Amino acid sequence: MNHLLSIDDLDRAALDELHTLAESFLEVTGREIPKVPALRGKVVVSLFYEDSTRTRLSFETAAKRLSADVMTFAVGSSSVKKGESLRDTIQTIAAMGIDAVVVRHPSAGAAHQLARWVDASVVNAGDGRHEHPTQALLDTLTIRRHRGPAIDGLRVAIVGDVRNSRVARSDVKALALLGAEVTLVAPDTLLPPSLAGWPCTATHDLESVLGDVDVLMLLRIQRERAAEASFPSLREFTARWGLTVDRAARLGPGTLVMHPGPMNRGVEIAPEVADGPRSLIAEQVHNGVAIRMAVLWKLLSGGSGGGMVA
Repeated sequence: MNHLLSIDDLDRAALDELHTLAESFLEVTGREIPKVPALRGKVVVSLFYEDSTRTRLSFETAAKRLSADVMTFAVGSSSVKKGESLRDTIQTIAAMGIDAVVVRHPSAGAAHQLARWVDASVVNAGDGRHEHPTQALLDTLTIRRHRGPAIDGLRVAIVGDVRNSRVARSDVKALALLGAEVTLVAPDTLLPPSLAGWPCTATHDLESVLGDVDVLMLLRIQRERAAEASFPSLREFTARWGLTVDRAARLGPGTLVMHPGPMNRGVEIAPEVADGPRSLIAEQVHNGVAIRMAVLWKLLSGGSGGGMVA
């Protein structure tokens, strides 16, 4: 494993191994001093061309807890503003001596290009509408911690702006790899133009799945990608596809509620539901640090396991 660019880079055994590693790192994050020397001397670059809070801070925290040095790239104060290309930027950074690049970019395929241009390991932290593999890894880890390692046949509904969501594509792939049954729920205008290559089904009717799912995952309406032009109003979206308090009350007693964040509170999910006992949203963020520690460890150490959490 040299890079993590897509869930397609993993088979089930590799996905299971990353989850097992992450469980070990969750123990590290609970220590009084949550740090191990596993990647001491390694340099990890945080290269974000899009705004991010959770993912960027999660990766940087993960690298620091592994004792790696972190180089943070700020687009707003870089030569990108002078017209420097992605290739020139990454080759300039690589010339300083780096071991891994965590990249988020608005163009699909950007992470794959970087992997061709540098010798360092590349982790895709989101490329356009394409994929976000570590989000899928932390989501599936969170589900397994509540449902057990065997989630074959688990029923998962992903609701909201699927068309613009890189998280949805990666989650569908990862969940299908683990044997879960996934249903996308959205208006036609927020579903992919084609479900070819998506191992799932789709419906427009949220009411029809409420009492029949084990996990309900909400997706943000991506206003920066003009998603609001795909339906008459936010009020109508909430009325038909939002997880309101009334809808949450009709979920099965053990149904889990998830959201990759950031949330539009009161649009795709009611604040009372987001903060309620079913919600795993804060836990997803917590588990994200451990899964990214596992990914960086696997890429940069060879993943042999010796001394991993010493």
